[in-house]
Amino acid sequence: MYYGSEFVAKAVREWITAVGAKTAYIEPGSPWENGYCESFNSKLRDELLKGEIFYTLDEAQVIIESWRRHYNTVRPHSSLGYRPPAPEVLIPASKLAPRPTLN
Repeated sequence: MYYGSEFVAKAVREWITAVGAKTAYIEPGSPWENGYCESFNSKLRDELLKGEIFYTLDEAQVIIESWRRHYNTVRPHSSLGYRPPAPEVLIPASKLAPRPTLN
């Protein structure tokens, strides 16, 4: 039985080797090797987690989902020319295909 993240990581490495797969190695404690993840974690911590107190799991899920939607569809990202990564698209009802009718 494994306990703790270092033991879980060891078990995962052993399983990956056993199935013949390979991984991209990131040196432990090297955030510059995974910049996208580190940047996101920093934004999540600074823009959301440091400013909220969650009293219930349900409350945390609602607030974090709201922040995630804003982060992905509204918030400008400097690396994208200050555009959001996946802007919300609204399609007018007149442009939608008609719904099939049941006979």
